[in-house]
Amino acid sequence: QVQLVESGGGLMQAGGSLRLSCVASGRTFSMYGMGWFRQAPGKEREFVARISWSGENTFYADSVKGRFTISRDNAKNTVYLQMNSLKPEDTAVYYCAAPSVAYSLPATQNGYTYWGQGTQVTVSS
Repeated sequence: QVQLVESGGGLMQAGGSLRLSCVASGRTFSMYGMGWFRQAPGKEREFVARISWSGENTFYADSVKGRFTISRDNAKNTVYLQMNSLKPEDTAVYYCAAPSVAYSLPATQNGYTYWGQGTQVTVSS
């Protein structure tokens, strides 16, 4: 049973930084790409960033490019999202997600099978 558990959310002032973590269990972590998504109040869930199984390839939404960094530590079964220069519009529940197919890195939400419970990030102005 694959499980994803996020942590690190909280309340931050605009311009501040937070680092989210997602610990995975239930299979060989280093074989799977990982993604971060977010859902703001009243909006649909959207892509934030994704990282390949080796960590060599990363992709970002335009809205976070240059401010957020996704990384992973395969020895710790953990993927991170470092968020800098936070803006009020970054306020959302952040989810990590994983596909069911090894050595894949889906570009859309539909490609992700496993989801964490989410962690709230609130950025005040």
